[in-house]
Amino acid sequence: MSGEVAKRLKTLGLELPVPSAAVANYVPWVITGSLVFVSGQLPMEAGKLAVSGRLGDSVSVDDGYRAARLCALNLLAQINAAVGGDLGRVRRVVRLTGFVASTPDFVDQPKVMNGASDLMVAVLGESGRHARVAVGAPALPMNAAVEVDGVFEIDPA
Repeated sequence: MSGEVAKRLKTLGLELPVPSAAVANYVPWVITGSLVFVSGQLPMEAGKLAVSGRLGDSVSVDDGYRAARLCALNLLAQINAAVGGDLGRVRRVVRLTGFVASTPDFVDQPKVMNGASDLMVAVLGESGRHARVAVGAPALPMNAAVEVDGVFEIDPA
C-alpha cells in the first residue's frame, strides 16, 4: 500500500478489511485498460453485515452514512487487491454508484452517500473526488441498507 494512503488510513483509525469473495456468478473487480470496475460492496464489518433495513423506516440517515462509509472501505479493500496492494497506483476515483434501501418517500439518498464520498476524499485526497449516483431501492442483498460500487482509474503496473 502507498505510504501516503497508509498514513491517511492510520490517521483516520481505519484498517482495510480482507476483501470479500464473490457470493454469486461474478468477480469482485475487473481491470480493462486503466480502469478498474469494482462490484457492489455491502456495509460489512468484521465479516458481518453491519447496517440492515431501510432508510425512512428502521435506519437513520446517520446509520446510512455509516453504512455507505463501510461500503467505501470495502471498495478500497477490493481496489487494493486489484492493484496488488499498492493504492498509490490509484489515479482517481472516477465514479461511485450508491444504492440506498429506502421507503418510497425517503429523499436523502445523497446525504447517505456522502459517507462513501467523504471517506474516498479523506483517504485519497483530491484523487478521491468523483462523479456519483445515489438512488433509492426497495431492497438490497442480505437486507443491506446500502450498496456501493465504483470505477477507479489506475496507473499501469
